[in-house]
Amino acid sequence: MLSTKKLIVFGLLLSVLFAFKQADDYFEISKNLEIFSAVYKTVNSDYVEEVNPGELMKKGIDAMLASLDPYTNFYTESQAEDAMIQRSGEYGGIGCNSKKIGDYVVITNIRIGLPADKGGLMIGDKIIEINGKGFKGSNDNEVSEAIKGSPNTKFTIIVDRGGKLVTLAITREEIKIPNVSFYGMINSEVGYIRLDHFMAGAASEVRDALVKLKAEGMKKLIFDLRENGGGLLHEAVNIVNIFVDIDQLVVTSQGRSNEAFTKYKTLDIPADKQIPLVVLVNGRSASASEIVCGALQDFDRAVIIGRNTFGKGLVQNVKPLIHRSQMKVTIAKYYIPSGRCIQLLDYGHKNPDGTASIVPDSLRKRFKTKNGRNVVDGGGVRPDIIVNLDSDPEILENLVKSNILFDFATNYRLKHESIGEISSFQIDDATFEEFVNFTKDQNFTHMSSSEKAFKNLKENLEKEKITSLDNGLNQIEIGLKESRNSEIKRNKDLIKKALREEIARRYYYENAKFLLSYRYDPDLLKALETFMDLNAFNTILGKI
Repeated sequence: MLSTKKLIVFGLLLSVLFAFKQADDYFEISKNLEIFSAVYKTVNSDYVEEVNPGELMKKGIDAMLASLDPYTNFYTESQAEDAMIQRSGEYGGIGCNSKKIGDYVVITNIRIGLPADKGGLMIGDKIIEINGKGFKGSNDNEVSEAIKGSPNTKFTIIVDRGGKLVTLAITREEIKIPNVSFYGMINSEVGYIRLDHFMAGAASEVRDALVKLKAEGMKKLIFDLRENGGGLLHEAVNIVNIFVDIDQLVVTSQGRSNEAFTKYKTLDIPADKQIPLVVLVNGRSASASEIVCGALQDFDRAVIIGRNTFGKGLVQNVKPLIHRSQMKVTIAKYYIPSGRCIQLLDYGHKNPDGTASIVPDSLRKRFKTKNGRNVVDGGGVRPDIIVNLDSDPEILENLVKSNILFDFATNYRLKHESIGEISSFQIDDATFEEFVNFTKDQNFTHMSSSEKAFKNLKENLEKEKITSLDNGLNQIEIGLKESRNSEIKRNKDLIKKALREEIARRYYYENAKFLLSYRYDPDLLKALETFMDLNAFNTILGKI
């Protein structure tokens, strides 16, 4: 045992060393701020071309933060307002999405029951004018700024709908983007809840949907977190609390400061501790989604189905700065109940090219779930059941990227007032042939991987002036063109499915995908299959 005197001396030495360390840090910060200020002033005053001081500083800050991680960002005053809207999910607007296609911004999605829907806008409408101002050549952000405004204010919009100009008067409302985009019964026993965001109120929406589905007879639940990039941490904790008991440690955050060390426990009585639960995830399920699925896996409360999650085990906090600017800064790593951190990329030790290194398998540690199942850290949440998906053929990807599918569906909607019940809607052969002809009218060009490789080969042979293979190359080229012309028909079933979904969106908006997916979604089908044998289900969770 050290004597009290020795302990005091040791403590004083540590204090002195810490004081010197702080003094060195403060000196380095002060020195480098002076250097940065001198460089900034010199460029502003002496550079040969006139510069924009605000833009110059923003680029300097962004470049500095880029050396850290992609989640630490600086926001100007206007950007801070947009970021606040994204976190709260509330704004004065009309409830639609859009993107630029060609010279115009086009409506790509409409939310049911909101001003865009009530005002008569349709998916595929090209925005020509807003309040007398033309928007040809404008980008999506410029159109969005013109549409947003104070609730209960009106504006006039002129759109091009199939070559006809349509004038609409729309009243803005306070828009609250729902976290739960869809819920319903798949069959007499299995319910489904789709959560798209972790904004304010997410847990309440999930709980409300759960209660309503149970009233309809739900005995098993599929909870869909695919494509959900996360959001508010406390909403994730509250969602876990819906399914697990009170006073359970869900997540711990640990960072350099005392502020960053926090334990988050469940605080309420759960809504249902017993209902068999499947959680669907994929590579775009991140952050708060990973807290939910990871905690439910660690508690052995749910079977996780799909593909490895993104692997974001970092916590951000928003700090107010001067002049109404803000900074979102990574302050901690988080650890789920088993003690694991699921962060995939190590931003503290980057590769020579500046990219973050992936945590190698050899450094990943093993942890135990509540029932003793093995789980590992450092690579997202690995599902209990992995569903491997076939990739879409190139032809389908190009039909989507070129907006051919989108434009055909828009034209279809102008010709057909209704498609009837979505469950019975199909793409018949006549409609498919109409689509094939549409691709020709639109001068759709598609180059397969084989054609790209052939083109490179031909160019290299021409450079090297090798002509002895010309006859054979011509025959190959003819064969590839014939193959290209028949490729749409070879992928008829997949293209029909994509057409069905895109056309259905014109009538049922965001609900179309979920209403159609029950029959062919591999993850959903695997979840339904897993529910069929509850003994096997409980075996997966280590309960048997």
